[in-house]
Amino acid sequence: MGDNKNIFLAVGLSFLIMFGYDQFYLQPRMEEAQRQYELEQLANPSEQNNSQNSVADPDAITPPNDASADLSSPANVLAPTLAPLPDVGQVIIETGELTGSINLRGALFDQLTLNNHLVTLRENAENVRLLKPKNQSDSYYVGYGWAAQNQAAGYAPSDTTIWQADYDTLTPENPVTLSWDNGQGVRFLMKISVDDRFMFTVEQSALNTSDGVIALAPFGMIRRGGTPDTEGMYILHEGPIGVIDGTLVELSYSELEDDGHFESNTNVGGWMGITDKFWMTILIPDSSEKQARARFAHLDRGNGVSYRVDYIQDWQALAIGESLTTNNHFYAGAKIVNAIDDYEAQLSIPLFDRTIDWGWFYWLTRPIFKGLQYFFELTGNFGVAILLLTVVMKLILFPLANKSYVSMAKMKNVAPKMKSLQERYKDDRTKLQQEMMALYKKEGVNPAAGCLPMLLQIPVFFALYKVLYVTIEMRHQPFIAWITDLSAPDPLTPLNLFGLIPWDPPSLIAVGVLPILMGITMYVQQKLTPQTMEPAQQKIMNMLPIIFTFVMASFSAGLVLYWTWNSLLSFLQQWYIIRRSSAAET
Repeated sequence: MGDNKNIFLAVGLSFLIMFGYDQFYLQPRMEEAQRQYELEQLANPSEQNNSQNSVADPDAITPPNDASADLSSPANVLAPTLAPLPDVGQVIIETGELTGSINLRGALFDQLTLNNHLVTLRENAENVRLLKPKNQSDSYYVGYGWAAQNQAAGYAPSDTTIWQADYDTLTPENPVTLSWDNGQGVRFLMKISVDDRFMFTVEQSALNTSDGVIALAPFGMIRRGGTPDTEGMYILHEGPIGVIDGTLVELSYSELEDDGHFESNTNVGGWMGITDKFWMTILIPDSSEKQARARFAHLDRGNGVSYRVDYIQDWQALAIGESLTTNNHFYAGAKIVNAIDDYEAQLSIPLFDRTIDWGWFYWLTRPIFKGLQYFFELTGNFGVAILLLTVVMKLILFPLANKSYVSMAKMKNVAPKMKSLQERYKDDRTKLQQEMMALYKKEGVNPAAGCLPMLLQIPVFFALYKVLYVTIEMRHQPFIAWITDLSAPDPLTPLNLFGLIPWDPPSLIAVGVLPILMGITMYVQQKLTPQTMEPAQQKIMNMLPIIFTFVMASFSAGLVLYWTWNSLLSFLQQWYIIRRSSAAET
């Protein structure tokens, strides 16, 4: 038991570091980002047409026509158009999950709102807006096109090309085909379809009716204006992401800013895009193509920074009368685990589930999520699912925990003998250690066994923390009464008389009901643990329930619910074993 103090102190210090980071760095950044987002939503209450007051895109969507050109070079872009462009119309996107539009100038997917996801749970909260027009400082849009080898500008469609649409509304039941003729014998088509979730299919076609052979290369791109606010958590990746040459690539915005660009070749079935905590936009090139050249780039041309993720497929020659078709997909929407898993299986997208940052403990976080999802489907409540999953995990770990608690019960029984030894050899620490080890051996006690429940609980705790933090399924999910969002801290605190006083205490001291209950269960459980430390050390250990109460107050209610329930079950198990052991001794 002599090593317990180091383990508990290490755990306590870890939580203090996490608490300080959360309170003094992360929380202020998140609150400021939230305020900025809400101000932006108020300033733009309705969807805008991105053709109005449009400014030129300094990073035009058409790659250079020269086959030998370097896609990573900032010079290889079309010159910006300086004058505002007139409205040329749009195709409306309407599905159960999404509402938005495709601008017919450039065929850009530049407006997309998530119908079933709100920015906050506040009254009259706006829906989350994912894609935004190119004339906004925080623009975010997707485009597809062609590069034409050894041809003058205007031969292939660009970001200023005006496409024609056969329908004005895109729905899961009604695909839309865009068309454009370059006037030089080549006709370009773009058939767009969408399912009832978040996957778009873009079938690009080119028909050569000119008098010569031409070479074309299809491409897709995502462009995001400005540097997005991220949560800055080391356990969560936000930014450019992809599977390149079968390997997961995760780049931060700062890394791209430092390096300028990242470029590689990817094998069949790769993907690339930009991910946020709960939302993402991912390009999935045609898996039948032999190769696609992927690029992640940071661009700064004097009118603001932007980030671009794109790919260009192999050049292909089209003889007179021949056509070329490529079938691409892109995912734009919420990072819902079941949807991502389904697409990975249906479209054979490698490592597509890594768009969610499951972390190093993938082998543990995925089963924990599956367990939560299963119990949620049974009960309809993620809080109840957490309680049931905790019971299952306690049953799985019961044999090990039981041995530990039995050993702790023996420790409690020999505590008077240990205290006698401490008094007898208080001036000879070496002799005291020798006598205590002899006592442990004689009584069949393992002093380190009491650490086992904590050691077993730590990886489960961090895996569950990861699941609750990165998955959208727990976002805005209620439990009971005042807990309306399991992914947010417990809002009910005695400092404002549980909401009776119209005052929001600072997050540093706003301790909710669940963290208080957790601290009480930790304290009671600690009292059942044999006290073998020196008085000064024991006083420090006795402070841990209070420290943890304040540390956990800023964590998600779902995580605190798990810790509280787990501590209560551990206390009941430990109390029963100690009682049974004491009865056996008598």
